[in-house]
Amino acid sequence: MRERESLTYDVIGAAMEVHKTLGCGFTERVYQDALEEELKIRGIPYEREARMHVTYKGRILESEYIPDFVCYGEVVVELKAVEELSDLNKAQAINYLHVSEKPVVLLINFGAESLEFHRFNKR
Repeated sequence: MRERESLTYDVIGAAMEVHKTLGCGFTERVYQDALEEELKIRGIPYEREARMHVTYKGRILESEYIPDFVCYGEVVVELKAVEELSDLNKAQAINYLHVSEKPVVLLINFGAESLEFHRFNKR
C-alpha cells in the first residue's frame, strides 16, 4: 500500500476541492455530502460514519464514536464547520486514534476562509 502520508494528501486534496467549490458557511453535513462525492470522483475508497466502540478496562461500552469517514481503511477523517478549531475538537480527533486503532486521523475544518486541517499520527 502507498505511504500513509500520500494517502492523507489524497484526502486533503479532495477536501481542498470541496472548500474551493463551496467556500465556507455551510453546515458540516453539506461538507460531508460534498466530500463523499469528491471521494467518489477521485476513486478514494471510504466508509462513511463507521461505528467505533469504546472500551473501558477491557469492556466494550455502549457508547460509540462515529467519525465522518475512514478512507483507505486506515485514515480516520473528522469534519468540522466552525470558525476556529478548539482544543476540544483536537482532543476528539486524538481520541479517535485510541478508539479506532487506525494509524492516522485527519481533522478538517471547512468553516474558515481557508481550509484548515490537522494530522494526528499514532506514536
